[in-house]
Amino acid sequence: MLERSSIFHQPADSFAYAYSENILHIRLKAKKGNIEEAELIYGDQYEWNEDGWVSRRIPMKKTGSDQLFDYWLAEPEPEFKRTRYGFCLKSGDEQAVYTEKGFFDSLPEDPGSLFCFPYLHASEVFRAPEWVKDTVWYQIFPERFANGDESLNPPDTKPWRSEEPKPDNFFGGDFQGIIDHIDYLAGLGITGIYFTPIFKAYSNHKYDTIDYYEIDPQFGDKETFRELVKICHDKGIKVMLDAVFNHSGYQFPPFQDLLENQGDSQYKDWFHAGEFPLEGGERPNYSTFAFVESMPKLNTQNPETKEYLLEVGRYWVREFDIDGWRLDVANEIDHQFWREFRAEVKSIKPDLYILGEIWHDSMPWLRGDQFDAVMNYPFLTNVHNLFAKEAISPRQFAENMVSVIHMYPDNVNEAAFNLAGSHDTPRVLTECGGSLEKAKLIFTFMMTYIGTPCIYYGDEVGLSGGMDPGCRECMPWDEEEYSMEMYEHTKKLIQLRKSEPLLANEGVLEFLELPEESTVAAFARSSGNRKIVILLNASSEEASFSLPFPLKGKKITDLLTEEEYAAEADSLSAVLEGYGAAILSFEL
Repeated sequence: MLERSSIFHQPADSFAYAYSENILHIRLKAKKGNIEEAELIYGDQYEWNEDGWVSRRIPMKKTGSDQLFDYWLAEPEPEFKRTRYGFCLKSGDEQAVYTEKGFFDSLPEDPGSLFCFPYLHASEVFRAPEWVKDTVWYQIFPERFANGDESLNPPDTKPWRSEEPKPDNFFGGDFQGIIDHIDYLAGLGITGIYFTPIFKAYSNHKYDTIDYYEIDPQFGDKETFRELVKICHDKGIKVMLDAVFNHSGYQFPPFQDLLENQGDSQYKDWFHAGEFPLEGGERPNYSTFAFVESMPKLNTQNPETKEYLLEVGRYWVREFDIDGWRLDVANEIDHQFWREFRAEVKSIKPDLYILGEIWHDSMPWLRGDQFDAVMNYPFLTNVHNLFAKEAISPRQFAENMVSVIHMYPDNVNEAAFNLAGSHDTPRVLTECGGSLEKAKLIFTFMMTYIGTPCIYYGDEVGLSGGMDPGCRECMPWDEEEYSMEMYEHTKKLIQLRKSEPLLANEGVLEFLELPEESTVAAFARSSGNRKIVILLNASSEEASFSLPFPLKGKKITDLLTEEEYAAEADSLSAVLEGYGAAILSFEL
């Protein structure tokens, strides 16, 4: 029996969108296991003949299931760009047509009852820069990566790695240190660097900006930064900077003027002052980042403030040829500001990547008029819960990931910024309780999944550390201080991702069905007859997984070990050691 109350579609966002200039993606959500067959009925509302309205039918494919719902997809190519559509749904002996006006026993004669996608405009196809899909990112916290010019050291700089990271200590990391180690990054296979803030600021993290147009003197000067960008570009590495437009630092001159002149300040509308005089403390009487009195919130709806920040965005693209902006606390800034920001920076460099820091459902920012991607923290949460903490089963993990995938259009997922750790989270190895095997599983999943992966500096060599400030340890440069096993594994995965497009963003991804008791996470990447299956054993015990494909007589290659197998039976079971993985490639 069709449970009609569970069936949902809306003609917008992740349910109906232009995937390309000719193809629409139409999705449907329904109670898990309730629909046995689904068809999309569609046509141009103006196309009629002597028999009535002209419609077409194509089958829908089930693209995944989470804990509660199945998701279905059709990919019509409307001849005239205009589309009216509905769904023919079957369950047992029951059949119904689902439309914008409700359910009918058969297709209504009037297409006005159907859902409407008015016109497939090429300009409304979500387009992140093409280069992003093939990029492997590396996040650098500049103060802790490498000290290459000790003459720039701030007062009381500590010797490199001489003590634990603290909120207020400095070790002298700078641009020259990064330049000195570019070959290390290129050798690892990195093709994009995301820098946390580099502008003049009081702290070691630089999220409290004093001057948005100046490099912090401990990092170097503009000429050194220009040299760094050029060297990166010569090595095939993109450069993304961090913009803190939600709030400034306490020493930001306009805020200092406001403190001095209070209500008479020419900058009083640059901030959100509730009353005068301004008072800080645990609950400031002016808006801030969280309740941090030293980070006053900027008023991006004030025309002067807006123009100042928009020019910051333009300036670093125009003058230094950067390739991307990562936007801090992006969800607390008004949407109109981000629409104007996108238009301004993309007018200078159309293939600039715009990445927002948002930790929750981000669809309002991903409609093509604001961001190209957001930091995929739901990805991080799920991979840690499965592989690091063993808090969920592989089946629950697959269901969670299917839910995340279906929050967004496919072309949004292809540019998603996937991370396993950052300056705001504990280190991967620490989350894994010091287990390199678990950390390697997380990296294996991240490097074989859709989107664009990012490594937080040092995670590739097994650096450990808890929450901020523990996760901001100095990068070790003596090989005796880090894990070559983790490094070689990471390098191998990056090479595989580059050499095998199916491990990046080509083809179709599907999670394979699992019994509840399975300890193996399994998903497949497919294109035509070609298929790659990724298997990851989330248990310390040996486990097997039966591949659900007709493999008799087929050659199977494990891309991780480069071993080859010949299947002698219709089915094949892969045996994985505890916390083991396999990346199996074959043709059907």
